Amino acid sequence: MAIARIIKRAVEAAKPGEADAYLWDDEVKGFGLKTTPGGHKVYLVQYRLGGRAGRIRRVTIGRHGTPWTPEAARKEAKAILGDVAQGIDVAAVRALQRQAAAEATTMAGLAARFLAEHAEAKRKDRTFTEYRRLLARAVLPALGKRLVGAVTRQDVARLHHALRATPYQANRVLAVLSKMFNLAEVWGDRPDGSNPCRHVEKFPERKRERFLSADELGRLGDALAGYRGSPFVVALVKLLVFTGARLNEILTLEWSWVDMTRGEARLPDSKTGAKIVHVPPPALSVLADLPKVDGNPFVIVGDRLGRHLVNAEKPWRTIRGAAELDDVRLHDLRHAFASVAAASGMGLPIIGKMLGHSQAQTTHRYAHLAADPVKAAAATVAGKIAEAMNTGAATAPGQLHQLSSGDMYERR
Repeated sequence: MAIARIIKRAVEAAKPGEADAYLWDDEVKGFGLKTTPGGHKVYLVQYRLGGRAGRIRRVTIGRHGTPWTPEAARKEAKAILGDVAQGIDVAAVRALQRQAAAEATTMAGLAARFLAEHAEAKRKDRTFTEYRRLLARAVLPALGKRLVGAVTRQDVARLHHALRATPYQANRVLAVLSKMFNLAEVWGDRPDGSNPCRHVEKFPERKRERFLSADELGRLGDALAGYRGSPFVVALVKLLVFTGARLNEILTLEWSWVDMTRGEARLPDSKTGAKIVHVPPPALSVLADLPKVDGNPFVIVGDRLGRHLVNAEKPWRTIRGAAELDDVRLHDLRHAFASVAAASGMGLPIIGKMLGHSQAQTTHRYAHLAADPVKAAAATVAGKIAEAMNTGAATAPGQLHQLSSGDMYERR
């Protein structure tokens, strides 16, 4: 067994024999050079886990030449041995990675690995669910059996064009595919810089922002007063329009997060991370009148035991139909809150804070100073909306008058 410092001169001097020949580094224990009978020179690391009784493992670093010089290989060997010192069986980990790579030779395999190692591990549950839906409905039926390395730009463009009737979804499919192919390059399933989604032009998307007038808010209030379905659905709609919160933030809201005294709900997670939703007086009245269900931690209770409401679209269609607001989405209630705030002369920083926009992170250090003004502003907006929903006044949002605290939204 030859032992010497593995430097360029020693590597070049190594000669092939009838069997593999090994040169072990005299500085980094376990770092070695293997010279095959065919003349190939390969850097490797040898280690043993579990003491003297443990099995000897070898990990190949790479063949001598670009990018593996003696210096680069030595640095990699130290990193591997550092992982081993932490109890990581690097050889076993790489074997699993090779197995996963082999299974990802088709688009179906790549999609499975993408969901498991990227979407589920690193993205929020809703994003993971959306990725899985897009792959199952659009990508896999068209490309699932194709080899990853064989998919061309023409294939991607053809799939994108086939979804032209739904341009928003077509563009989301293109984005998911692009991310998958970027990871395929990282995982060695495609050459670097070969992403076939490049230069496939997205469809134009018409940004839709539907704002509600005072008259429309009044009709919505009438429709909610006359709704004979679940009181939790009515509460959901009112909380959305009184707080400007996102739909999922209210659907998944738990009672333990709500502080009725401070008028706020502290969400441990949201689209933009942990967040405080300011709960102004009209919203507090909604919460105060809402029954708590034993064994269910959620404010907006669903049909399943211990779970929150999961599909608000069907009852919402009934409510918006009664209000003659057939083109209004639940998300537009958030726009309504923001539009009344803007029409009332409130500054964009305050509005951004009320809505929990991520752009407000730059002012996060002043959050303790801004909390009270934001809470007051949220109360003003919700009060104006509550008045419009009570009166159905045909005035513009900017002309709405703030109501005093009290019964601001109940209609009989």
